[in-house]
Amino acid sequence: MNIYFLAALDQRWIILLCVFLGVCAAVWGLLDIFSKDANQAAESRLDMLNDRKRRETGEKGKQAGVEKLARAFEKASPALAKHLEPKNEAEKSKLAQRLSEAGFRSETAPAVFLAIKVIVALLGVFIAGGATALISGFNQSILLRAVLGGGIAFFIPGMGLDYLRSSRKKQITLALPDCLDLLVVSVEAGLGLDQALRKVADEMRGSFQVLSDEIQLSTLHLQMGMVRASVLQELGARTGVEDLRALATLLIQADKFGSGVAQALRVQSDSMRIKRQQIAEEKAAKTAVKLIFPLVIFIFPGVFVVLVGPAAIQMSKQMFPAMEGK
Repeated sequence: MNIYFLAALDQRWIILLCVFLGVCAAVWGLLDIFSKDANQAAESRLDMLNDRKRRETGEKGKQAGVEKLARAFEKASPALAKHLEPKNEAEKSKLAQRLSEAGFRSETAPAVFLAIKVIVALLGVFIAGGATALISGFNQSILLRAVLGGGIAFFIPGMGLDYLRSSRKKQITLALPDCLDLLVVSVEAGLGLDQALRKVADEMRGSFQVLSDEIQLSTLHLQMGMVRASVLQELGARTGVEDLRALATLLIQADKFGSGVAQALRVQSDSMRIKRQQIAEEKAAKTAVKLIFPLVIFIFPGVFVVLVGPAAIQMSKQMFPAMEGK
């Protein structure tokens, strides 16, 4: 009996040992799987961080390269623009005003603009001369066409500057009524004019970036201690927008005579909104006249062919045999 008991006991220990070893193997496998996942997640996070660092360093390197190139171009621009610099103060102020209205107000902006004109003109000379040489070979017309291409290219930067000026003025003009509405609400809520301008600049940053930047610059001038009248006059002068000049004059008069700023702003806002509506009506009235040219050039010939074509075919079928019989 003792032998049977020992055999049964040995079987129990063997079964328990097998169960224990199986549980240990299962736990070991699960820990191995989870540790691999954790290591993979950590490695992936490290890879993402390394990629981000590489990207940031690459972007910083690119920005540094662009900044170095810009600084080198600014240093070289006075030498390139030496022969194109305005001869008197009136021409210099006129050029500075054009650049200011387009949003370029740095001290080196006139020299950089004139240097760009020189570079674009030289590119026009080389492109026109090279194209002529490739098409018709080396002949006497190369010099004439190269000079003509350089002359045309010389005026391209000025045309681009005028486009930026008009686009910037249009954006400011369209944003002014909404700006004045916000300014009226801020003043009626109890804010001073300086705080109201700062609040309007912050609120309009997402929708009207250009006007917000101009107002933000004016608030910075006010914080630096400049007189409010001169700041408002400069706001209207540097943008070149007549409505902003009228608004600056209105605010200066309201501040000088102590009249209600909110009521004056509301009247100015209504007048500007009416003006914007009139501009839209004027453009709508001009649409009919502008449609004449595409109608005559593109649509009318097709309509003429569709309407007159069948009749012309029938006439040719009937007239040509009769003429041949005669």
